[in-house]
Amino acid sequence: MRQDKGLIRWPALALAATIALSVMLQGVTPAPAGELSAPVAALYSSVSIYPPSGNSMTVCYGFVCRRRLALQFSPGDRATLTKLLAAGRASAAAERAAVQKAVVWFDRRLGPILGTEKRIARADFRYFDDKHNFDCWDTTRNTTSLLLLLQSWGLLKYHTVGDPHYRGNVIVLQTPHNTAVLVERGTGEEWVVDMWPRSFAQLPDVMPVARWVKED
Repeated sequence: MRQDKGLIRWPALALAATIALSVMLQGVTPAPAGELSAPVAALYSSVSIYPPSGNSMTVCYGFVCRRRLALQFSPGDRATLTKLLAAGRASAAAERAAVQKAVVWFDRRLGPILGTEKRIARADFRYFDDKHNFDCWDTTRNTTSLLLLLQSWGLLKYHTVGDPHYRGNVIVLQTPHNTAVLVERGTGEEWVVDMWPRSFAQLPDVMPVARWVKED
């Protein structure tokens, strides 16, 4: 186990109990029951990790969270994110643009540590480079976790964190894919925040779910 600037790395095949104990020691504890919807809670329970809590989250990479890392957000990290989100206080559209920048910051924060500064857009098992990449399950979990923390810190004025969404229609050769979602408070409209189709440090896709489900 190696500690580096608030991060802890585990071997890919570490036992779930060991992972849970190590994460708890770093301050990542289970979210109180009832705070998460069933689909959001399943993002974490399906890979035996805790949801984000306080200033901590588990980062997934290596495809389907086979590699993972506990991230402690420092006071400086929170100050940076607070400043980024403050730029979006004027409107819901401005807040979504600020969230895009927060996701890019997150990508840059982790890239040199995980090796994901080498990551490519739309990565999956066909590229044989799991240790440097996220699949769409990793990006869905990581983005949802980041959004949940932003929400818990009171940085989201116009949106709440929604349930992840899925698309995939083999009849029309649409690739199976998942994404994190924000729900606009004023309208109830769902917006994807999807970093998987973009390479390292590029702005994630943000668009209405109704449009996203028709794309490939």
